[in-house]
Amino acid sequence: MSDTIPDLDLCADPVQLTAALVDIPSVSGGEAAIADAVEAALGGIIGIGDLTITRDGDAIVACTSLGRNQRIILAGHLDTVPIAKNLPSRRQGDLLYGCGSSDMKAGVAVLLHVAATLVNPRYDLTLVLYDHEEVSSDQNGLGRLMRHQPQLFAADAAIVLEPTAGQIEAGCQGVLRVTAHTTGQRAHAARSWLGSNAIHAAGSILTQLGQYRARSVSIDGCTYRESLSAVGISGGIAGNVIPDACQVELSFRYAPDRSSAQALAHVQELFAGYRLTVLDEAPAALPGLNAGLLRRFVAHVDAPVVAKYGWTDVARFAEQGVPALNFGPGDPSMAHQLNECVDVGVIRSTATALRGFLSSSA
Repeated sequence: MSDTIPDLDLCADPVQLTAALVDIPSVSGGEAAIADAVEAALGGIIGIGDLTITRDGDAIVACTSLGRNQRIILAGHLDTVPIAKNLPSRRQGDLLYGCGSSDMKAGVAVLLHVAATLVNPRYDLTLVLYDHEEVSSDQNGLGRLMRHQPQLFAADAAIVLEPTAGQIEAGCQGVLRVTAHTTGQRAHAARSWLGSNAIHAAGSILTQLGQYRARSVSIDGCTYRESLSAVGISGGIAGNVIPDACQVELSFRYAPDRSSAQALAHVQELFAGYRLTVLDEAPAALPGLNAGLLRRFVAHVDAPVVAKYGWTDVARFAEQGVPALNFGPGDPSMAHQLNECVDVGVIRSTATALRGFLSSSA
């Protein structure tokens, strides 16, 4: 529990709420203050009845018990990437700047504001605010919650308020990061012919990457473009030594028609003969737009529907058997940038669309 809990007015203009959330620093691993503030604010919501609030570390789940026939999960992460001289928040015209403004405190603000201003919602709601999304998948707070308390995620659909600029982004790409190792024989740099240079041996890996032609796959009208890239290379121990080891880190973002095992098999086939070490993996998610509630949501919002480039926690919901999509006010192209910002008009229009869909009059 943080010493001083910031006061959040969930019924205020969602743009003001976004700024208030941005001004609470919450780099991954330091979410306690914002989690305390959100938990306290959720305790004051009255329009949707009493909430059952569960806290797990710096993740919070709040559930209604209205007896509705269907339940929808609204989810968003509380953490940001490291601050880069982009706090506190500032407003310039129609743009609100600040670390996490787009990814994804504007989405969290919409989630909280809509929950606080709903009256007599059409569905029961589960609100999920969680930690450690911006780091490796094994630390993800949503994954931890699903392992510890899977009963909290029984629902008919989920909406993840990741940045989509007010569009609907369906499914997500899978993630596979591996290290490809090359070996050689150490020697003095003045007598290089006596050794075998492991860094030079990595050249064939880079050549293979340069020649790689990524697939584009259309699923349910959404086109996912794959990518395979080198994202790091290391080797060498001294300026006068021919290196005997080199590592090339590879990132494969793959379409949701592949499983994690199929993605790994594809990379293994491409780099047969090299020792590969898996660093991180997270499965893709199919669009899931055929689910009844998601079809209804798409029709209500009447926004463009496109493939999600990148990985989001819709994949975790898909693994739980809960169809999910991405819909949020942030601009995905602004995520993690030094000048990260969000359009205030999209914050308001997203809140209006989501409130309208959840309303009993929708």
